[in-house]
Amino acid sequence: QLQLVESGGGEVQPGGSLRLSCEASGFTSDNYAIGWFRQAPGEEREGVSCISSNSDMLNYRDSVKGRFTVSRDNAKNTAYLQMNSLTPDDTAVYYCAAGPKFPHYYCSYWTPWEYDTWGPGIQVTVSS
Repeated sequence: QLQLVESGGGEVQPGGSLRLSCEASGFTSDNYAIGWFRQAPGEEREGVSCISSNSDMLNYRDSVKGRFTVSRDNAKNTAYLQMNSLTPDDTAVYYCAAGPKFPHYYCSYWTPWEYDTWGPGIQVTVSS
């Protein structure tokens, strides 16, 4: 059974940092892109970042560029989202998702329908 589980969320003050992890299980290979998405209360889900299966392509939405860094360790079946300089606007439930249909060198975070396995999500709250 394919499964993704996020960890590392929590509450942090503005300007603080968190590192989210996304652990995959049940996959027979690491040939899938990982996307990170978030949904704030009352808002639609939005794509945040993605990383291709071979880590050659990293993409970020404009509002997180320079603050967030996506990475993955295929040997550990785990992807990461390092989030620095957090602001209250980053408060949301964060999800990781696996997209096996992407070529190994490509990913996109603006096409969530191409991701077919999703984690349950984890809360990130930025508040003073």
